This record gives sequence, C-alpha cells and structure tokens, in this order.
Amino acid sequence: MSREKRIMKEMQAIKEDPEANIGLQFVNEGDIHLMKGSFLGPPGTPYEGGKFMVNIEVPMEYPFKPPLMKFDTKVYHPNISSVTGAICLDILKNAWSPVITLKSALISLQALLQSPEPNDPQDAEVAQHFIKDKESFNKTAALWTKTYACAHLQGEPADVDEASLYGIDNALIEQFMALGFTRSKIIEVVRRLGIKTMSPGDNETVNKILEQLVR
Repeated sequence: MSREKRIMKEMQAIKEDPEANIGLQFVNEGDIHLMKGSFLGPPGTPYEGGKFMVNIEVPMEYPFKPPLMKFDTKVYHPNISSVTGAICLDILKNAWSPVITLKSALISLQALLQSPEPNDPQDAEVAQHFIKDKESFNKTAALWTKTYACAHLQGEPADVDEASLYGIDNALIEQFMALGFTRSKIIEVVRRLGIKTMSPGDNETVNKILEQLVR
C-alpha cells in the first residue's frame, strides 16, 4: 500500500471513531507530508480539560519510518520539551513498527500525559520538579493546561506571570528582589538551578543563588 493510500485509510478510520476524540487533518489540503493531530487531556490528570495539538511530519518512507511529532501546544511534562515541544517516546524512535498508525501514536501521547517517565526525561528541569514536589508540579502543569490548552474554550491564552508558569515560589523571588536584583534575572537563575522554593534559614541555597546572581 502506498504512503498516500495508507494515510487516507487512517484518516477515514479516525472519522469513523468520533468517540476517541482524536483529530487528524492536513495543514495544506493535498499535501500529505504535513499534518496536525489533536487529542484531549486524560481525565484525572493536570491535563484534563485541555485540547493538545501536535505537529506531524510524515516521511516518504512511512509507515516503515516513524512520523516526526512535536507538540504545538505548550505542555508542562517531564517527557516533553517545554521550549520546543519535542517528545521523548520510544514508539516514535527505535520502537516504531509499521503496524503503528498515526491514531495509535496520538493515543500513546495521550497515555504519556497520564503516565510521565521522569527518569527518562526530555525536559530535565520539569522532571526534577515532578520528582521533588509532585503536588507543586501538578499545580504548574494544570496552570499550563488552562493557559495554553484551553484556548478552544476561552480564546487567546491569558498573560500569566513567568514564575507561576514554572512553579517558582513568589516569596523566594521577593527575597532576592529586596537585595536589588531584577525579577527576570532571579527567575532565570533559579530556573537554571532547578530551585522552586526555599526553606527559612536555608543559607546554602541562598548562597548558591547569590553566586549566580552576581556573576
């Protein structure tokens, strides 16, 4: 079966299964190389209520070579780059098989949101947040979902403070702003160090942050 026939057959199968809430369409009509996929965030997770869009590049060798998939919607997740949308998932790399379809790949991404793998991260900063403070991670991931994945319900994403987007305690930022450092510089440093909050009297962390701020 040719690549074009295979893709058209897959798209028809998705249309015939509306209950799956999986979407697939061409970016440009008649061009089967670039596609846009979508799915809903899994219930009971910080991604619930969101609609997640995925950019898909279908290679000439498809289905014998995997599609290149990247999240178009910004997602706060250990296995998805918060900057580029790149995905760490075996079936899109060395575990790909020609029997896997675009629909099943999108369902696997949906499952990835439900079951993060922080020990095999795409985004190390987010993975550390997940490991160190899962409750704070869930709040941040839910905020990202509300901000970026619910535009279909509320229009354009609202402006949200950068510290909130990365789960950084505002009291920590204010402590160093009182010393004369700018908010943006403090956020840049604590993000780089992977620090989200700080206990009272934690002089070791204070000194670590100060060392970076004065550079």
